[in-house]
Amino acid sequence: MQNSTCPHREHNSIKGFLISCALLLFFCPGNNAGLYAQLCPPNIDFESSTFDRWTCHTGSVAAVSGQNIISLTPSGSAIADRHTMMSANPGDGLDPFGGFPVNCPNGSGHSIKLGNTSGGGEAEGISYTFTIPANENAYTLIYNYAVVFQDPNHQENEQPRMEIEITNVTDNTVISCASFTFRPYGTTLPGFKVSPNPGSNTPVLYKDWTPVSINLSGNAGKTIRLFFKTADCTFRRHFGYAYIDVNSECSGTFVGATYCRDDTAINVSGPYGYQGYTWYNSNLSQVLGNQQVLTLSPPPAAGTVVAVKLVPYAGYGCPQTLFAQLIDTLTVVSNAGKDVLSCNRTPVQVGAPPKPGLVYRWRPTAGLSNPNIANPLASPDSTTTYVLTTNHDGGGCITTDTVVVKASIINNTIQLAGVADYCLGRGDSAVLQVAAADSIQWYRDNVAIPGARQQRYKVLTSGAYYATLQNSDGCSISTPVQQVNIASIPASGFVPPDNANQCLVGNKFGFINTSTNSIGQMEYTWLMGDGSRQTSRDINYSYPRAGVYKVKLIVSSNKVCADSTDFTVQVYPNAIADFSLRPVCVDLPAQPVNNTSDTLGSPVQYLWNLGNGQTSTLRTPPAQVFKLPGNYSISLSVNTPQCPTPLHTVRQTLVVERPRNGIRYPDKYAVINLPLPLESRNFGDSILWTPGISLNTRTSDRPMFTGANDQAYAIAIKTAAGCTTVDSLQVKTVKQVEMYVPTAFTPNNDGRNDFLHPVLMGIVQVRYFRVFNRWGELVYQMHSDRPGWDGTVKGVPQQSQTVVWAAEGIGVDGKTYTRKGTSVLIR
Repeated sequence: MQNSTCPHREHNSIKGFLISCALLLFFCPGNNAGLYAQLCPPNIDFESSTFDRWTCHTGSVAAVSGQNIISLTPSGSAIADRHTMMSANPGDGLDPFGGFPVNCPNGSGHSIKLGNTSGGGEAEGISYTFTIPANENAYTLIYNYAVVFQDPNHQENEQPRMEIEITNVTDNTVISCASFTFRPYGTTLPGFKVSPNPGSNTPVLYKDWTPVSINLSGNAGKTIRLFFKTADCTFRRHFGYAYIDVNSECSGTFVGATYCRDDTAINVSGPYGYQGYTWYNSNLSQVLGNQQVLTLSPPPAAGTVVAVKLVPYAGYGCPQTLFAQLIDTLTVVSNAGKDVLSCNRTPVQVGAPPKPGLVYRWRPTAGLSNPNIANPLASPDSTTTYVLTTNHDGGGCITTDTVVVKASIINNTIQLAGVADYCLGRGDSAVLQVAAADSIQWYRDNVAIPGARQQRYKVLTSGAYYATLQNSDGCSISTPVQQVNIASIPASGFVPPDNANQCLVGNKFGFINTSTNSIGQMEYTWLMGDGSRQTSRDINYSYPRAGVYKVKLIVSSNKVCADSTDFTVQVYPNAIADFSLRPVCVDLPAQPVNNTSDTLGSPVQYLWNLGNGQTSTLRTPPAQVFKLPGNYSISLSVNTPQCPTPLHTVRQTLVVERPRNGIRYPDKYAVINLPLPLESRNFGDSILWTPGISLNTRTSDRPMFTGANDQAYAIAIKTAAGCTTVDSLQVKTVKQVEMYVPTAFTPNNDGRNDFLHPVLMGIVQVRYFRVFNRWGELVYQMHSDRPGWDGTVKGVPQQSQTVVWAAEGIGVDGKTYTRKGTSVLIR
């Protein structure tokens, strides 16, 4: 797999790989061998699409005495859902949490997945043992990773993790600068994001594809073991997974160190995954750059030596300085791949895996998945010769190659002569036909029909038919499926219910199906007459409403072969009692109103209990008169001769009221011929002022008085129950607006002069009425003329004294009136 085309080069070391519970790993290998170095060990990149030469492990994880312990043993082979081989063609889609491609987007063919999304304290591992060639003192492995994990709040030793352990088997030592443990606790590595789709209340973090380098320099001739281990959190709850792409580039030479003589610039790339890069000249006296990639334009003289100082992330790896000699001996060979056959527009891969530092362009572009990568998918409509142009990223070493993609397309249409559904004995038929092909095989219900290899096939039996077609190119394709249903005409029938006439309450009609048929499976449709459809063979049905219903059974053996039988049932309505009552006043007649609905011509029988010991069997009972107020229970029970049971009874409460006592309102003073609003109590349904002299309305609780003479009024207030209360009001006329306050009052609760308040003459609004004691302290205040001051302050009766009052109001003429004076409180 290719290291230079995976996205998001964040230059993080492998220590950036954080794991959470139930961690999974994906190893996406690459194929960079042959451009800058010799091939890596066989199948270290999984490009054989197998686990050949890898050892799979399974086990468990636990927190013991403050330490995280991973226990693994060889499993003998890959375990389903724990060691899974994946393929980039056709690909496995996008990660559901991070939305990035799960296959490394660098052109590699295969990946592996280590682990799953379930917790459970499981651990997985894979290991690979190989020997570094004796002449390779500079040796580097590169892989790309992406990671997704839940973010639980655990202690460090309880966290899920991945461990990469690199061992010098020859010397039995762990190569510490290349061995790391990754966990989500206390990480200093950037690049992680919060997933917008966590799927639960636990947050999910993810990181897109990032390349990482493992430096094995200085181990020429040594046997090395790579061991990748993953483990859930020790609480057996949370998941995590990662994707890793192990490249086939296994040397220490920098990408770009070898370049073309006609390049106009060169790009030298240092190892991946370090926090800092500083490029120098050969004797480290001059800084050339501070990024992972050093660009030199124009290229320096061949043989120039550059160096890069690498600074790892804290706690992950060792600082080191690497040197590279720049040589202008690069040659580029364009590889469009072998000529290939595309059957029925099925995409086929052309070209070869990409190599770092090369640029690719395909022409023509029609039918290609991406014309600017090394190995696109091709699915042309006709045979096409594609030309691949390849050059170094510095512009030099331009070469071309061609590949022919032969398009072999078979016409897989299927035609039907006749009808797809027919009844035996009616002269119908079904004949299927396909286009001519070198080989034809007909199938019925996914089983090959012996000897059925012709273009036309006459169908004699129901089933799902299709044909497979093959041409001389070796391409094959199946036609769409054609369903053919052949049946005899069924004979419908059923045993009707014993009682075809039932009452609505508790009705249940049973029908036993007796239909028969010789060929074809019968299907049943019951039309119940009320809009309901049932499909069982036999049926028990209850109607929600009364009525006469025609029940129809339709029996079909296919879409056109059918027969029917019908039967009529009747559902009698049960009488449902309903009546209404209105409150009534004592000594007035109380008349219940019967609202019971008709029962389709069936007579209804009534029984009233009228709440006073009286009963009646009439639809409208005689009115009753109650002498005493109170609540009386009245009930109505009904049934019909067809449905005598159950008896339906409704009870309601009759409220009998007594009239309220009438009162006399305080006198009102009106200025002659100026309007003065009046007001009465409002507890009834209607009001009538008598007489209506000088009033703008007689039927309101707030009429307007305008007159020149005194007038006494009787106010009749009538409730919904018919009880009438008569209040009285005296209106006196004066010549001008005025406010008077009595000069003395006696608050002894004898009902006479108990309150000090203003007497209003033509005042329609009191802004304030205030009372002050002899020291000028406010002892009472109100904004109306009632009730007035009762001679107390905070509930404490005051001694006899002279008080000062002040009042302000608005008159019927719209003017403001202010008055002041004194009054004597007498005890």
